[in-house]
Amino acid sequence: MTTATANRAATLTRGRRRDGIASAVFAAVLWLCLALICVFLFFVLAVIIQKGLARLDGNLIGNQPSKIRPQTAGVQSALLGTLWVGAMTALIALPLGIAAAVYLEEYANREKWWNRAIELNIQNLAAVPAVIYGILTLGFVVRGPLSIGAVVMAGGIALALLILPVIIITTREAMRAVPREIRDGSLALGATEWQTTWKQVLPAAVPGIATGSILAMSRAIGEAAPLILVGATTFVTFNPDGVLSKYTTLPVQIYNLVPQDRDAFRDLAYAAILLLIFVLLAMNAVAIWLRNRYQRRW
Repeated sequence: MTTATANRAATLTRGRRRDGIASAVFAAVLWLCLALICVFLFFVLAVIIQKGLARLDGNLIGNQPSKIRPQTAGVQSALLGTLWVGAMTALIALPLGIAAAVYLEEYANREKWWNRAIELNIQNLAAVPAVIYGILTLGFVVRGPLSIGAVVMAGGIALALLILPVIIITTREAMRAVPREIRDGSLALGATEWQTTWKQVLPAAVPGIATGSILAMSRAIGEAAPLILVGATTFVTFNPDGVLSKYTTLPVQIYNLVPQDRDAFRDLAYAAILLLIFVLLAMNAVAIWLRNRYQRRW
């Protein structure tokens, strides 16, 4: 072996050793950050459970909010408002999001500039802060051209705009996971492009679509900033009875309860947080069940 070759080998060995050390240090820093985040999260959950478990009773769901008797007050109007707004959000966002994903994935010509512009904007909109959607809804729906006021429909529109890009992206990813051979086989047997999409691609993509949609809905239900902007009232003692009714939601109610001076209000806020956590965990459990139940391996 020549001296030059030996020097190159030694240099490569030292380079690999430095890369290995750098990788190990980077991995250690990542694990340390993850451990710190988990410790902080467990501490917050422990405090919430400790202070909110005592108020997690029938009064929490069965009673209306009260500024005078926090010991027996509940969040019934906020819970029903959350369900109303969530249903309105799903009714708007899911059909639009899935239809847009089908068009972009199966029909759109990617060589056309407007289709590329739509895809770019959808990807960018997925990272827009939630408060921006609240401002948009406030300017065009609550006031402005529509002027429907601070009602359930306005809250549903704000949250639908928030999760629409996420639904489109997750639906497209689920459709891309369907093998091309499924489409080719359907078309070869004489099916039209729409029949192939409706009968073959969409049923095969249901697990991914359902999982992404439920996770997006979980994000929407936990949002407070856009709803505060569109006028979700913080203190409502009646249940909403339609899409044009005044309302409040659990995140907004929690936002209103936490700064209160009396400890009873704060305990009520912790119990409402626990209730919201249970709702979100239930939705995520449904998403996991749907994925495992209907998932196909190609």
